[in-house]
Amino acid sequence: MNLTRRTLLGSAVALGALSALPALAAEIDTSGLRPMTGDVVPIGREERMHRLAQAQELMRRNGLSAILVEPGSSLIYFTGVRWWRSERLTAAVIPVSGEPLVVTPFFERPSVEESLGVPAEIRVWQEDESPTAVIAAWLKERKLDRGTIGIEETVRFFASDGLAHLLPGARLVSANPVVRGCRMHKTPAEIALMQKANDVTIAAIRWTVPRIKEGMGREPIVAMIVAATQALGGEADGGLVLLGEAAAYPHGSGKPQIVREGEVVLIDVGCSVQGYQSDISRTFVPGRAPDDVRRVFDTVAEGQRVAMRTAQLGTPAGQVDDAVRAFYERQGYGPRYRLPGLSHRTGHGIGMDGHEPVNLVHGETTPLEVGMCFSNEPGLYLPGKFGVRLEDCFHMTPTGPVFFSEPPASLDRPV
Repeated sequence: MNLTRRTLLGSAVALGALSALPALAAEIDTSGLRPMTGDVVPIGREERMHRLAQAQELMRRNGLSAILVEPGSSLIYFTGVRWWRSERLTAAVIPVSGEPLVVTPFFERPSVEESLGVPAEIRVWQEDESPTAVIAAWLKERKLDRGTIGIEETVRFFASDGLAHLLPGARLVSANPVVRGCRMHKTPAEIALMQKANDVTIAAIRWTVPRIKEGMGREPIVAMIVAATQALGGEADGGLVLLGEAAAYPHGSGKPQIVREGEVVLIDVGCSVQGYQSDISRTFVPGRAPDDVRRVFDTVAEGQRVAMRTAQLGTPAGQVDDAVRAFYERQGYGPRYRLPGLSHRTGHGIGMDGHEPVNLVHGETTPLEVGMCFSNEPGLYLPGKFGVRLEDCFHMTPTGPVFFSEPPASLDRPV
């Protein structure tokens, strides 16, 4: 459920604690750990060429002439270009046929070229020029300026609006049928990278849990997980740790928290391997667990199983959430999003981003298909008391859903 890999405590993180994390992690002895990622195979040119071909086929089916993509995971997905967003526009245009266009500031061209992983034309713009004018001119040259241009859903307004003013004969629409149509279905190469990310995260949690001691605060626990993840070969710079009553609030609390015997410890962490994400949550109790915590844990564990039994090929994604919520309501929780109960969706899509379309949430009609990947995290939250969240991600195979990580056997065995 992590909001971002750069958070310690969701929206309640203190800036001082965040800035101290690298130093805390650097001081932790992980000499007994070895990288697990030496055998990973990065996404290569052949796979990206296949992605472009698939995107162009989806453009033809949906009547699109081209799509516009800004820096971020979709730009990496299609072109390999790893860049950041600023007021200086760098973007790619993928036409319905032929090679893509990459537009970037003149002085950035050598840097952008370093990660470009597919054949593409690069055009530059100077500081006193308009990057959208460069894009518009390129589309006009290819007689695509009166067609339908798809805009990737994270593209900023100034880029799409600038293009709209320069191409009055064009129709600008969502590129979701193309971008989501490609990215929602992971290939075996992508699944392998996600599996490795999950393996690293489980190993980091397994290493960390025995080192969590009574009286410890949240920041040292996050630092241990980050240090272990990095030593194991994953990329991580944060996580979510909720202690005691704070676990009753899915993204935590800014109130002081320490580990206490008999109280809940909730860890929600993940990492990235070659750009592909994991997201795993574990709940346990140091010492003897109260009976009410055990009952809630067992109910959440069954909630995960209900989700997996429901998540079959062809099933609308929203029905997974409906099935879990119906089970919880029979146990006396809810109804719907009311507390005590499950106040958030059952799961989210995951891949290059920690949260991707689509979600396992009521009303989502997208059918589950091979290659789709989701989190399965039907937590239960009891305000003023505690919460329990178990989260494991899964991918859809020809025979149904398969977990990337094995759910915990019991409250006493979190990994």
